[in-house]
Amino acid sequence: MSTFRRLLRHRLALFGAVVILAFAVFAIFAPYLAPHDPYKFSLAKKLQSPSALHPLGTDELGRDLLSRIIHGTRVSLMMALISVAIGLAVGVPIGALSGFYGGLFDLFVQRGVDILLAFPGILLAIVVVAILGPGLWNAMLAVGISFVPTYVRVVRGSVLELREKEFVEAARALGIGNLAIIWRHILRNCLAPIIVLSTLQLASAILWASGLGFLGLGAQPPTPEWGTMLGRSQVYIRVAPHVAIFPGLAIALAVLGFNLLGDGLRDALDPRLKGRL
Repeated sequence: MSTFRRLLRHRLALFGAVVILAFAVFAIFAPYLAPHDPYKFSLAKKLQSPSALHPLGTDELGRDLLSRIIHGTRVSLMMALISVAIGLAVGVPIGALSGFYGGLFDLFVQRGVDILLAFPGILLAIVVVAILGPGLWNAMLAVGISFVPTYVRVVRGSVLELREKEFVEAARALGIGNLAIIWRHILRNCLAPIIVLSTLQLASAILWASGLGFLGLGAQPPTPEWGTMLGRSQVYIRVAPHVAIFPGLAIALAVLGFNLLGDGLRDALDPRLKGRL
């Protein structure tokens, strides 16, 4: 049974994929799906409850909440994708080289990773943003940097296992260079854990980016970003709870979707679990 067929039999993973697909559709077609301009405000309509004209109500400036959440999907997914891409681009090569060559380079890299892993990921991201300054791109860079140690550890562990395999020895015997062996033979066999980790990291990226936005360190107003919307709504949560509930639900659903899909991919790609799916 193929990996794809095993994944199709994983109901929770399918549910997560449907949720992610729905958010992707919102992000791609946001200008066509949003009923109102997400930046247009009217103080006369501020903090209105959900109605036919505004299905999710309005925020503290009278902007349509549904339109801002739909457009916020673009911002949140973009932040997640770029953050994970940064972690991949930096962590995978370092982890592969560290695991393959070993020695002092591996020792130096792993001690640096130990130092970074001593900090919770979100705290490390806050420190980076505090150094670089608040903003959308700085938040993405901060979250991406906080993902690097995890990628280094995961890839290094996989490379340590694969570098002693027979196909690697055969490649060496044929005179293939070390970098070519890492790229053509080892990293291609590390794709399964990298894919699973990246899917789960997308969930963490949305959560951490939203946390930075909530603290005022991420996307800045009037950008419609879920965490920023949630942070600005806390003042009005007693008089207009909908301004906090709906952005919070969007964050929770997106994180749940990626986590469920990541769990399904892990089960589908793990040969030891073939008989359980």
